[in-house]
Amino acid sequence: MIQKILFCTDGSSFAQEGLKYCAWTARKTGAQITALYVSDLRRFEMPTMMDIGGSLGIQPYQDVISSLQDIEKEKAAAIEQFTRDAFRKEGIESGLSFETKTGILADSIEEFEKDFDLVVLGKRGESADFSAEHIGSTLERVVRSSSRPCLVTNRAFREIKNVAFAFDDGPSCRKLLSFLEGSDWLKDLPLRLLSVAEEEGESKEITTDLREAEKRLQDAGYSVQAEMLGGLAEEAISDYVEKRSVDLLLMGAYGHTRIRRFLIGSTTTEMLRRCHIPILCFH
Repeated sequence: MIQKILFCTDGSSFAQEGLKYCAWTARKTGAQITALYVSDLRRFEMPTMMDIGGSLGIQPYQDVISSLQDIEKEKAAAIEQFTRDAFRKEGIESGLSFETKTGILADSIEEFEKDFDLVVLGKRGESADFSAEHIGSTLERVVRSSSRPCLVTNRAFREIKNVAFAFDDGPSCRKLLSFLEGSDWLKDLPLRLLSVAEEEGESKEITTDLREAEKRLQDAGYSVQAEMLGGLAEEAISDYVEKRSVDLLLMGAYGHTRIRRFLIGSTTTEMLRRCHIPILCFH
């Protein structure tokens, strides 16, 4: 069940769209939301700051740092006000809190997430407009290290009407299967249960494990259909998502089986680039 959501925001366009997915989830589940803004302490520890200090002297350098910190406080206050107003427009009037921290986003999420059932964050942050094809290391670190499901949201919100679950019968997918059985969050939406036959000549017949998962979801009240795809997992799934107008992809976050192995290392970036929809990564 989803009762508490941690929403990570930096005020960027991606965060604004992620807020809509967060609100959509909260309306469907009744979950409380905590919005988190992390002021990156590295802004005040860059070599550039040291160069400024060396050329200006210690007192002017301290004044510069103090001014930057004041600006950052004003920015945090503005993001909080915008976030509260945006959630209000989405119909979230209560059960909302806002936290501001100074630190590193990934570390702060690790600290906060134990009290939450879901982490929501945008695919990219403040620099998105300057790095349209770049997925930062912060996102990958969060998805790698988080012990909670992470909903990574895309650039533009669209109503979720169709859901796909990339299933490989690994431990994370089994946990996700159990989560779906016990949650009403997505139960009213059609669900495609996908697996991939990657090896040449491998049968595309639905496997026993996939059929078992399909039955469990049907027994839990889902309208679900299992399908076997062929080809490389990342290509087959991303093509399916696009052609079938899937609005949300569910998958296990880590492991060494065929579907999940491409979420390790640089191919994480490739998958997030390929699928321009929200992806729920489940540990």
